[in-house]
Amino acid sequence: MPDTSETGATGASGNPGHPSHPDNPGHRRERRLHPVTPLRRAWAPIAVVVGLVKQDWLRDWALRLDRGWLVAGMVLLVVASVTYGVESWRRTYYALTDTELRIRSGLLFRRAVHIRLERLQAVEIAEPLLARLLGIAKLKLDVIGTEDKDELAYLGRAHARALRAELLALAAGFTPASAETAGEAPVREVTRVAPRMLGVAVLLNGALLSAVFGCAVAAGLVWWVTHSFWAAAAGVASLLGVLWAATGGRFLSEYDWTVGESPDGLRLDHGLLDRKHETVPPGRVQAVRIIRPLLWRPKGWMRIELDVAGSSNDVLLPVADQATARMVLQYVLSGVDVDAVRAALRPAPRRARFAAPVFRRGYGWAADGAVFAASTGVLKRTLTLVPHAKVQSVRLGQGPWQRRLDLAHVSVDTGANTTVVARLRPAAEARRIVTEQAERSRTGRREALPDRWMRREGADASA
Repeated sequence: MPDTSETGATGASGNPGHPSHPDNPGHRRERRLHPVTPLRRAWAPIAVVVGLVKQDWLRDWALRLDRGWLVAGMVLLVVASVTYGVESWRRTYYALTDTELRIRSGLLFRRAVHIRLERLQAVEIAEPLLARLLGIAKLKLDVIGTEDKDELAYLGRAHARALRAELLALAAGFTPASAETAGEAPVREVTRVAPRMLGVAVLLNGALLSAVFGCAVAAGLVWWVTHSFWAAAAGVASLLGVLWAATGGRFLSEYDWTVGESPDGLRLDHGLLDRKHETVPPGRVQAVRIIRPLLWRPKGWMRIELDVAGSSNDVLLPVADQATARMVLQYVLSGVDVDAVRAALRPAPRRARFAAPVFRRGYGWAADGAVFAASTGVLKRTLTLVPHAKVQSVRLGQGPWQRRLDLAHVSVDTGANTTVVARLRPAAEARRIVTEQAERSRTGRREALPDRWMRREGADASA
């Protein structure tokens, strides 16, 4: 059975001007999702019933029913669930036009989404373990101005890749005719994180040590208060989720992390059980964070994170040595010498010790070259770089104690809803930073290159 099917919109067959009419050149016929999708949606009625059965009064009533009635009820529930899944699938369509992706869905409550292609931030392919076994995948769409992702789940794996390539091509300015045949852009592997290196980095991460310390403290406090082994064990069990997220969950998610160079941008592929494929357009990166935990510094390792407006992925490299990090950073911050920026950081003044006796040692600021830079942290040092062209606003803030010390914070806001703060600067310097940064941002936006995704032949230069 094919992984997609096509259908025309009801009532459009007699109207050539209708957007769903096949004679309309800007329209591609509506298509359904993969036929396995009803199985995913059939769980909704069962989940509702399971939630209701947890109510004491309903559970007691069900236990008093005759066994035959219970079996009949279960059969009816399965039939209703399958029917719901199939009907939801039948009423979900998507269509790709020259300018937008349209998604119609909903059984009881209808929903229509029109996604303008020029507002796409990223298109991610996600393959959970079961989906990989079935040969299917889902597309996640990051769109400017929306917090929630729209997705197409599920599509055949080959079709998902082809649709993703076409979406990227249209968003990049390809003509509709060339976008259909553009195919996936070629990829050249830049670097791959070795599993052994990732495992060691996870074990040396401060989050693991904090989770272990938290479990020990929680168990000791509960034991001291209750003198009950089981109560202490329950307290530790509640923190095991944090411990797993800091170790096993992170290792599985970041396993086989691969960065590739493509005309689309940087390709990120990772995951042991749930495999994910995402493209990061370098021109749309709003900020870069370089993180160096205490136990990584003797090895010269660092973690690189990104802020991309609308994207849920914030990792560029989970762990890398200095040479690899320097090479990869050139793809998102071309021409920026991170070592020179770090050397140019101006520390907080000595009087800042009265506001932050310990943490002020990690505070620094610089605005040399093409980026605004701010550092924080003592044990886990973080250097955040914001290209001047990506600064949306700049603010000065002072609390009562800071005014007494003649200090101020300078906050820089980016298009990814993140704020980078140069902390505890002398007040006169802070006012100067605000004025100068506003001018640097205006100049940066005038000189910035367009945020194009692709540079392959076939893109429409006038788009």
